[in-house]
Amino acid sequence: MRIKLLLAAAALAATACQGPAIAAENVVAAPAATRVAHETPGLKTAIFSGGCFWGVEAVFSHIKGVHSAVSGYDGGSKADADYETVSSGSTGHRESVKVVYDPKVVRYDQLLQVFFSVVADPTLRNRQGPDEGTQYNAALVPLSKEQSAVAAAYLAQMKASGKWKSPIVTAIAPAKPFYPAEGYHQDFALRNPNHAYIKYWDLPKVEALKKLYPSLYSPTFQTG
Repeated sequence: MRIKLLLAAAALAATACQGPAIAAENVVAAPAATRVAHETPGLKTAIFSGGCFWGVEAVFSHIKGVHSAVSGYDGGSKADADYETVSSGSTGHRESVKVVYDPKVVRYDQLLQVFFSVVADPTLRNRQGPDEGTQYNAALVPLSKEQSAVAAAYLAQMKASGKWKSPIVTAIAPAKPFYPAEGYHQDFALRNPNHAYIKYWDLPKVEALKKLYPSLYSPTFQTG
């Protein structure tokens, strides 16, 4: 087991989210949704694909009302849902995060607003930040009719808002089985705050969340 962990750590250092660490993406204050989510009581689940899952998970883990944020792979099959294979960009998977939240505390439309403000650039296809490949393509994966309606309305609102200079290409993806990533990817920003990628690309996203949405920000990292 120790050998496996060492090999996993070595693979992580060599291949994971390894774009040049220069600066975080520009923050865009996405508009508040005009189509507000009306979900039934009880915890809800949605999936977000927004580039390297470390930063996506870190942001959602600092939002009040989020009960868990799990990094994983969405869009492909179980047979090749492992980091090394997914990183080839040939499996159809996207690095994604499964978010479980309480709609009484944070609505789905608010999660969308945060996502497009500080996590994902909706004008990029098959890349986010320094990372390129189909596995980094941004997408929304709603898991209910209400989420689907809200997501479609919000994307239309974003396109009409003029907030982004380039065309918005992020789309809604069909729900498929979600496969949790390897253990060393979970809560990665919490456990590796001094990792260069985390410091230069992901912690600024969390700071942007805190600045733009103080009422939603939680200083505690909600572990998945």
